[in-house]
Amino acid sequence: QVQLVESGGGLVQAGGSLRLSCTVSGRTRSSYGVGWFRRTPGKDRDLLAAITWSAGNTYYADSVRGRFTISRDIAKNTVYLQMSSLKPEDTALYYCAYSNSFLAITRSEYDYWGQGTQVTVSS
Repeated sequence: QVQLVESGGGLVQAGGSLRLSCTVSGRTRSSYGVGWFRRTPGKDRDLLAAITWSAGNTYYADSVRGRFTISRDIAKNTVYLQMSSLKPEDTALYYCAYSNSFLAITRSEYDYWGQGTQVTVSS
């Protein structure tokens, strides 16, 4: 089993920044990936960014490339999502997830999920 706990969500004004954290624990493989997703009402979870734990390779969705940055701190077993230039349409429930694949870019490749953290961007 793998556990993920997100934190860092909250209310921010448009144009502002926020950093989300995802702490990973449990029986992880030596090489795995973590992704950040978000979900808005009535929609499926969309992948925003992903990172490989060992090498730090990254992937970004077009919608956030240039505004969001994913990174990891190996010593803290934590993956971050730094979000800047936030827009009201970024308002969503944000999740991190674990995949045994090297750099998973589809939702079905993720096996474990955190509980989510709410991000609200006011105009």
